[in-house]
Amino acid sequence: MESFSSFFQPQPASSRYGWTYDPLKNFRQISPVVQNHLRLVYLTLCCALIASAIGAYLHLIWNIGGYITTILCLVALNFTLAVSSRDKNKKFSLLMLSALFEGASIGPLTQLAVEIDPSILIGALVGSALAFGCFSGAAMVARRREYLYLGGLVSAGLSILMWLHFGSAIIGGSMALFKFEIYFGLMVFVGYTVVDTQEIIEKAHFGDLDYVKHALMLFTDFVALFVRILALMLKNTVDKKEKRKRRVS
Repeated sequence: MESFSSFFQPQPASSRYGWTYDPLKNFRQISPVVQNHLRLVYLTLCCALIASAIGAYLHLIWNIGGYITTILCLVALNFTLAVSSRDKNKKFSLLMLSALFEGASIGPLTQLAVEIDPSILIGALVGSALAFGCFSGAAMVARRREYLYLGGLVSAGLSILMWLHFGSAIIGGSMALFKFEIYFGLMVFVGYTVVDTQEIIEKAHFGDLDYVKHALMLFTDFVALFVRILALMLKNTVDKKEKRKRRVS
């Protein structure tokens, strides 16, 4: 039984992907079966993003986002991974539920963006979609699968990021450390977008057509990108407003 935390733990390439390095040397094109699988994956991803947007909107109305929705999101994600791939309807419903809770969990951040400048939210969403689309598309058109070698690097980067965040939460961190966490985290999850896309393609070639599980992988990548881009844009906007106030005074 897989757990949601397994997506964020550094693992050896052989154990994470479940096959030898021989497939990394292939030059084959994406087959029609895999192309159809990718369409299902991205359609499911779009549905999850819509559910997440609804969750964020519900927070704006009823202020429901917080630790409880975060816990419920993690529970729903674990149930999503635990359900058999044969029970697609149940698995899809659980993914939508987890996406709804995820949207509510990041609701306070989106509410802050709306209060400061609504255009920030739109800019972060467009920026996340462009970054995700470009790097995911690059992974799909790549003839070789050498991008899978990034798996170890991005896992190590994620471990460093988690320790930085943990350390700054305990001993306190400067604004410079906060900026470094944002930029470094952005690079890490851009790398995960590439790696996870190619992992999905490779698994589909070997018969793993669980599109809900694969959509979940990309959903976590997209949300991570969106949160970091939004936080970065918020920080820049606040800094600009403070500079203007200083000039006026």
